[in-house]
Amino acid sequence: MKIIINLIVAGFLISSCGPQERVSKEVFEAVNQKMEVKKLSDFEIVQEATVWGDSIATEAQAQLISNLQKAKEENGVDGAVEFCNVKATQILKEISEKYNVDVRRLSIMYRDPTDKPTEYELLLLEAYEYNAENGIKSDPSIQKIENGDVLLFTKAIFIPEGFCLSFQGDPSQSIDAKTLEKIITPNPDDKSLDYNAGDLRGMWSIRLPKKQVVNRL
Repeated sequence: MKIIINLIVAGFLISSCGPQERVSKEVFEAVNQKMEVKKLSDFEIVQEATVWGDSIATEAQAQLISNLQKAKEENGVDGAVEFCNVKATQILKEISEKYNVDVRRLSIMYRDPTDKPTEYELLLLEAYEYNAENGIKSDPSIQKIENGDVLLFTKAIFIPEGFCLSFQGDPSQSIDAKTLEKIITPNPDDKSLDYNAGDLRGMWSIRLPKKQVVNRL
């Protein structure tokens, strides 16, 4: 049976490991000390994680788009395809290292195998997909994972109008034969095709250590 999670029509969906949740001693002590000094609530921590996660996703998206446009201006569609195949992953790695978090861009119809969601991420991605298919707005979400030590921020990604369709659209209409060959050659199992503007492309998945989130408050 396909499991669907109806994500956030209003407000955030927050899941935890239940009342018996156990966190590492280091994180437990650090978080409790900070919460005691500043009287932080779980709600405040989740709010901060949501704001921080969204700012990281926004920065990552802006960098990818600006570098993609630059590659196209310098080397045309071939340059844009090369950027997606080779350099996009490096940009996300650099942003991950900058904030000491794990930034991933996931999709069911992935181009790079590293963008394949985990079993748990797939549940969340299917929920965004369900919402998109049924005209339901999907807001960013925070999930508690790894016994509460990590807050997982996710946010839906949609296909914009214009240039992206020249290498993610319908191969018979939007992608010329030469470009399609350059896309498929390095990734024979490429699944990232046949999109239309406005379609759900995937989601951001950003793992935020709870200790770091608390230290931001």
